[in-house]
Amino acid sequence: MTPDTSTRVAPAVCLALALLLVVSAWAADVVIVEDWTKPKLGAKGIPDGWKSGQMWGLPKHDFTIVENEGHRALHLRSEGDSSMITKELDGTVNLKSTPVLEWRWMAVTLPKGADARSRQTDDQAAQLYVVWPRFPQEFRSRIIGYIWDTQAPEGLVVKSQKALTVTYIVVRSGPAELGKWLTERRNVVEDYKKLYGEPPDKPGALSIAIDSDDTNSSAESFFGPIVFTKP
Repeated sequence: MTPDTSTRVAPAVCLALALLLVVSAWAADVVIVEDWTKPKLGAKGIPDGWKSGQMWGLPKHDFTIVENEGHRALHLRSEGDSSMITKELDGTVNLKSTPVLEWRWMAVTLPKGADARSRQTDDQAAQLYVVWPRFPQEFRSRIIGYIWDTQAPEGLVVKSQKALTVTYIVVRSGPAELGKWLTERRNVVEDYKKLYGEPPDKPGALSIAIDSDDTNSSAESFFGPIVFTKP
């Protein structure tokens, strides 16, 4: 007589379904923008899946995919230049369900004398931008820049003196936390409402940048994983 295997198969099927539900629920709770695991370790320049995000200056894109203290990360350097990369989000981020932008970063060298409050010193070692393109983009786009500034105080909200579509929020300031991996969380919906007086649509892109061109100095930082998640 052939043994009845249904009692043995059913638990395995239930376990598989349970795991699938857990994975699906997690996927709905977290949108991974970048974790740096797809680019080849040691790859230099603009990483796969990203593009140059600027139409000005002479960006060097001195970027390298590295492992640092067990973290896959993008290592950024700037020597008197400004370099930005952009990743299109293609409608993948629904801020109604995942309004919190979470990222890990570490600043190593801050550009000397930099201060986001002045056009002449608008340099930062680490910048993370959320972009809502609107035509014409040069005048109507809305961009929130989360930055690590050299002198502008933490918590300051200030319009960029060079790019009228950009509003900075100073997340970190000064050298106290240099050389440390830090995790940041910002509720993008709340920030957007405070800045623009209305809820945001889905963001169109995300950009990472480093610059030291205005102060003609040096800057260095790392970016780890970047995700949108539930509060």
